[in-house]
Amino acid sequence: MRASLIQIAVDADESVESRRRRAAALVRAQQDAELVILPELWPVGAFAYQQFAEEAEEPGGPTYEAMAKAASDAAVWLHAGSIVERAPDGTLYNTALVISPTGEPAGTYRKIHRFGFDKGEAVMMGAGEELVTVQVPGLTLGLATCYDLRFPELFRGLVGAGATAFVVPAGWPARRREHWTLLARARAVENQAYVLACGTAGTHAGVEQAGHSVVVDPWGEILAEAGPDEEVLTVDLDVSRPATARRLFPALEDRRLGLPAPDILR
Repeated sequence: MRASLIQIAVDADESVESRRRRAAALVRAQQDAELVILPELWPVGAFAYQQFAEEAEEPGGPTYEAMAKAASDAAVWLHAGSIVERAPDGTLYNTALVISPTGEPAGTYRKIHRFGFDKGEAVMMGAGEELVTVQVPGLTLGLATCYDLRFPELFRGLVGAGATAFVVPAGWPARRREHWTLLARARAVENQAYVLACGTAGTHAGVEQAGHSVVVDPWGEILAEAGPDEEVLTVDLDVSRPATARRLFPALEDRRLGLPAPDILR
């Protein structure tokens, strides 16, 4: 499977609608890929808290419409990053969207771990409650978002649900970039799964973004890593590699706490 991570730059001087058009064009340009991934909250910016309420939309709103058309045009599976979702009761969520190659919704994930401690996302948004996986040809994608990367129990749960690859869109700050790479590799090694971690570039709401989107294989090897600026990172994945790693080094069979071993080990 060929995967393309679009490390789009988020800049306060660019309108949300302009960035939607630009992102859609970048998705359409990835026709040689099978899976395309965008970062967290790229329409508005992960740290642009003051714009969350204004830019909130339904999962089938303008960002979904633009991305569904782009996914269909390129005939790719698209993890469209995440949006600020406004639920019917008015609650805001950081919600990831996955779209099929025909432009149909394939999955949504509300971010479980909200960042900010006592401000920003942590107090402005509701917390998701459900683990979400999406089946694509050859892989089962486990969905997580940014700050989730610091909570290994989420990824263990996704492995228990059958995940063989994790997709992690993010708006990770540059000042903690080393943690980003370290945690991505740790989640790959401990779960013997691919990690496809797609961040933003640029600076928004005064926060410089880390960039450095990264693809890690089930042995913890970095297969590809972006730089700090906007770019598209493309890598070919051997979809049999998670099963091979789990067979050759069956550490997941030795778990004594938490969820049972995934079906792939039985």
